[in-house]
Amino acid sequence: MTTPHDRNEPTVDPKLLEILVCPVTKGPLEYDAARQELVSRAARLAYPIRDGIPIMLPEEARAIA
Repeated sequence: MTTPHDRNEPTVDPKLLEILVCPVTKGPLEYDAARQELVSRAARLAYPIRDGIPIMLPEEARAIA
């Protein structure tokens, strides 16, 4: 039986996460590994990560509650 840690889920480089900010609020982002998204709580947007590349376009972001 495999666990989530056994699978090689893509991750975001911690250094990259330190320098990336929300393009709308210029605030910090949180990495959601399960959904492969970078989340801006302030803007209430989730930016997708496709093929390991964060898509930091507001029109590509998903609105979150």
